[in-house]
Amino acid sequence: MTVRAASSVLVGRQREIAALRGALARARTGEPSTVLVGGEAGVGKTRLLEEFAGGATDTGARVLVGQCLELGEAGLPFAPFAAALRAVLRADGAEVFAGYEAEFARLLPELGRVPAALAVPAAAPLTDAPRGYLFDLVAELFQRLADARPLVLVIEDLHWADRSTRDLIGFLVRAARPGRLLLVGTYRTDELQRGHPLRPFLAELDRARGVERVELGRLDRDGTAAILADLLGAEPTARAVDDIHDRTQGNPFFIEELAVAGDPLGCAALPETLRDLLLARVDRLPEPAQRVLRIAAAGGSRFAHHLIAEVAALPEAELEDALRAAVAAQLVVADPDGDYEFRHALVREAVHDELLPGEHARLHARFAAAIVAQPHLVAEGRAPAEIAHHWYAAHDHPRALVAALAAACAAADRYAYAEQRRLLERALELWELVPDAADRLGMDHLALLEQTLGAAVTAGDFSRAITLTRAGLAEVDADAAPLRAARLQDQRGRLLALLGKSDGSSELSEAYRLAAGGPAGVERVQLLADIAAHLVKIDPQQAARVAAEAATDAEALGEDVALLPTRIALLCHGERDLERGLAELSRAEAAARASGDAPTLVLAMVYRSDLLCELGRYAESAQAAEAGVAEARRVGISRSTGAYLLSNRAEALIALGRWDEAEAVCAEAARIDLSGVTGLHWLQLGAGLRLARAHPAADELVDRALAFLGRPYLWPNHRLPLHELAIESALAADDKVEAVRAARVALADGSLPQLPREGWPVLSAVARTAARVGDRELAAAVAALAADLPALHPGARAHAAQVTALLAAGDQALPAWRAAVDAWRADGQPYPLGRALLALAEAAASAGERDEVAAAVTEAAEIARRLGATPLADTAATLARRVGLRGAGQGGPGTDLLTAREREVLLLVAEGHSNSRIAERLFISPKTASVHVSRIIAKLGVTNRVEAAALAHRLGLLTEPAVPR
Repeated sequence: MTVRAASSVLVGRQREIAALRGALARARTGEPSTVLVGGEAGVGKTRLLEEFAGGATDTGARVLVGQCLELGEAGLPFAPFAAALRAVLRADGAEVFAGYEAEFARLLPELGRVPAALAVPAAAPLTDAPRGYLFDLVAELFQRLADARPLVLVIEDLHWADRSTRDLIGFLVRAARPGRLLLVGTYRTDELQRGHPLRPFLAELDRARGVERVELGRLDRDGTAAILADLLGAEPTARAVDDIHDRTQGNPFFIEELAVAGDPLGCAALPETLRDLLLARVDRLPEPAQRVLRIAAAGGSRFAHHLIAEVAALPEAELEDALRAAVAAQLVVADPDGDYEFRHALVREAVHDELLPGEHARLHARFAAAIVAQPHLVAEGRAPAEIAHHWYAAHDHPRALVAALAAACAAADRYAYAEQRRLLERALELWELVPDAADRLGMDHLALLEQTLGAAVTAGDFSRAITLTRAGLAEVDADAAPLRAARLQDQRGRLLALLGKSDGSSELSEAYRLAAGGPAGVERVQLLADIAAHLVKIDPQQAARVAAEAATDAEALGEDVALLPTRIALLCHGERDLERGLAELSRAEAAARASGDAPTLVLAMVYRSDLLCELGRYAESAQAAEAGVAEARRVGISRSTGAYLLSNRAEALIALGRWDEAEAVCAEAARIDLSGVTGLHWLQLGAGLRLARAHPAADELVDRALAFLGRPYLWPNHRLPLHELAIESALAADDKVEAVRAARVALADGSLPQLPREGWPVLSAVARTAARVGDRELAAAVAALAADLPALHPGARAHAAQVTALLAAGDQALPAWRAAVDAWRADGQPYPLGRALLALAEAAASAGERDEVAAAVTEAAEIARRLGATPLADTAATLARRVGLRGAGQGGPGTDLLTAREREVLLLVAEGHSNSRIAERLFISPKTASVHVSRIIAKLGVTNRVEAAALAHRLGLLTEPAVPR
């Protein structure tokens, strides 16, 4: 009886296939969906996806498949995406890339991009901005494909995924979220030991919306029997089912292997170990075929015919016979591209593990030498990573060292900075094993460490970068190379601040001390300029002194342009003449354009949009930021400096009341996912916006933002807005205790008196808390700080007027709120104007100014409707109901006014009478009196009789009839 090596039926996976089909159905409606399929090796993940993909294709979906390669964390970056895009290229042609062929050539070298020189740059930027641009392009391509028909992207073997692949998956799932795209990933659960990088990545994806996990378990006994029956073409004996099920524990791949390895009818001859099981069919091959499989196993799960021919050095006929035998035994499968692949990675692992130590090293060395001599033997762009992998596996340390550096250069050329960092760290590891390492690489150990540090920073691995700065400082001779030591100290100080660990001042001070004593020259000028730019948020006066010293040196050297970033930072943090600052920024922009200094140009645009916003020129700020975003994207830094332009634009749009646009900009900024505190601005803005709209996910974003307050250090301009957010969040939840606590913490922040722009909104929030809870001590503290805080610009003046109104009492309240409303009108921000109008309405009601009440409530309700500010709209509606206005603050007909009888009842309630006494006085039954009281409480929007009486007194409802308006 012939036994098939693979079952043709899908057994016991109805629930899982239904989950996948349900996810595809959701994707068809435009809802981005992700399914993560986990299970041990051999449990049937690939078989499940083959079944699902066939059905998806039949129903009109397009399926792209990519597989991660078993080259480890330092392996070929973006391999599964390259495979998927290669299929797109074959099917649709190069025009599908919409003119971005040069950018996509980073992933598909066959698109014709000329590789950059294999040289690591001297200094890496503080971001992986070009990679982010590439991510955007990939997402846009998938969106275009999905617009044509639903797209299923399958990425197999995530447990082998490199960091760059994980980052791109995370971007697609959490940020870009293309519509009509279903992303399916598979991974081995038995590979995820403690410390495996996929574990935290899966945990992060679990928190994203639309992500579903499907765990593939082993089959039960009936499932084992069904597979055996299909393989054998006959019903197996009960004993055979029991034996195989006990040994395989329901793993489909092992069931298949045991069925083929044992007696076709009884399946009783079972190998004793799993390795024996996996190798049983290999052992039955002719010796030449076994030898070719051993060679192929050293090359990886997938191998090309020409490469295996070169390494095996066999006559073509003999090689083909060996491969034909392996394919016939279904140990290896051929694909349409002419390559081969082990049917299951477990087989390759077992064969590879059987290699003798000498054989292992020799085979990997032969693969490396073959690829070095003929790079075209592997897919275009893969040669550097493959060569580095094989020399390292061959334990040829000198060649592995050089290859690691070359592969790191190639990884950087593909924007795979995390892989670049790991390859450079491999070079650091090999350094001690290669006596002439410096000569081979053309650099000393410290230079290699500095390059590794630059790669770590660019990859966003800030914690690792800090460790590398420590190693560098331990190695550098500060006396012999003071500028190198100063650069390391400067980088360390900046990284500590970015991670919120400290302000980095001691490191920056030491960096300045070392740089000041270093040799004069361009390097020293640039270093002093960088130190000044980093000091400006900590000690503006010291920053100005360092910048002046750098300027003197620059003038002597003719290197004035090198100081542009420092001058811009000083203008916006150290000096407060904003109008003069705008003029200087215009000159800086012109100089940067003339010199082709794109990063400095974008930096100037960041600060220009920021200053315009502080000056209250919100429309100009939004336009400037939008232009800056376009410029940043053009030069490929939309994910670094350009990210601040997005949050600046969101801030201006919020101020203008264009909240839907601001939401979209915040969503775009969220895709950047910057490390440390660099993404805090948009997060704080987005959280405040969601609070003001009562968004269901507001609490999540607020919590993420406020978590930054737990860090040891935050720059003050980041910290103060978080204090404001903490107070507003507590007030929105009506948590008065927490609001008071947060208010006291905010007032204790020593930076508040030095930063009026951030300080005034905090004082407004604290004053609102004091008024809400009647805390006189808190109000006095606010008044004391407000007296000395400058209010030079429209937004600050409006907040100052609002603080005065919030603290006003009695007859002073109404004129104070009129002044606050006027100030907010002058500033132009609709949301705070709406809040001030409602406060004015309450003050006017207390003073008996009913016409003013109606006008203020109506205008506030319209502002709330336009903004989508649900809490503001609810407050307006409640106030309208309390004062007896029809229509104001409501979308439909107005609430009925208090009837004459209800006003009589309310008057008695205010006098403290019970329902029984009210019934006696008005000659009605106690039950009717109770109904009247309930209706009054509902109409006034209060919760009890005491609140109803208090509100009636405050709004003058007891002294004159309520006239409809």
